Amino acid sequence: MDRMTYHRRPHEGLLDPHLPKVELSPAAMFEHGLARAGYIEVPRDPHLAYEFLDITMRTVQHYGVEINGRRYNGGCLDGLRDMAGSDIDLDKRRLPFFADPDDVTRIHFRDHERVWHTLQWEHAPSLNMPLSEEALQFARRLAAKEHTYPDDRLAIALLLKRWNLGLGTSLVERRMALRLSREQTALDLPGTPADDVRSLPSVARVLSLPEQLAPPPIETVQDREPEAGDDDADGLEELEEELDFYATALKDIDDDE
Repeated sequence: MDRMTYHRRPHEGLLDPHLPKVELSPAAMFEHGLARAGYIEVPRDPHLAYEFLDITMRTVQHYGVEINGRRYNGGCLDGLRDMAGSDIDLDKRRLPFFADPDDVTRIHFRDHERVWHTLQWEHAPSLNMPLSEEALQFARRLAAKEHTYPDDRLAIALLLKRWNLGLGTSLVERRMALRLSREQTALDLPGTPADDVRSLPSVARVLSLPEQLAPPPIETVQDREPEAGDDDADGLEELEEELDFYATALKDIDDDE
């Protein structure tokens, strides 16, 4: 039996429970399914999302590729490292690299055979989580206040130590911490048994705290002078933007519930 005959011939294994006496062929059952569920257009390229990332033109050096002070490397660049010192025109030596500003731990590169490759940031193995461009720039400024020549590894360590105490001290810092926490929730983290919850550092620290005194009266809180800090100026300038951001975030949470 050829395919045309098979698809148009009634098949006893095809049945609509609402029309049990109607004989349906594979072609008729397919049209019936489209009429009920519609046609879903699925992208045929699994790497289509890379096309929407920011494109940065860079030359390949012996150590890899450098973008905004970050060095990326991978085996897919082995045949391109000699181009840096060659007589090839600069326009031909500059290749497109695709980067996500919400995760600078990796970039993506498509070779001449249109095969996608992922290049890893040199400090990504020690980080083990996504990191946004905004958070990295903030970490560098934070480390520069305490050290003369800080590197990115030290800057990230100081930033994570600072955020481990809470969500930061300014509106700008809280926004970046919230974004970082959302990126972490997308990771497949192993579950923590209920018996091990008390052993977590954050939980143990809270349980070891002494009983707190009652909060001061409302009149005292209102009359208190506002605290000043290095980040207050930047936070006040972006106050309206922050309020809109958290209003949108809370609305998303309400919608999900």
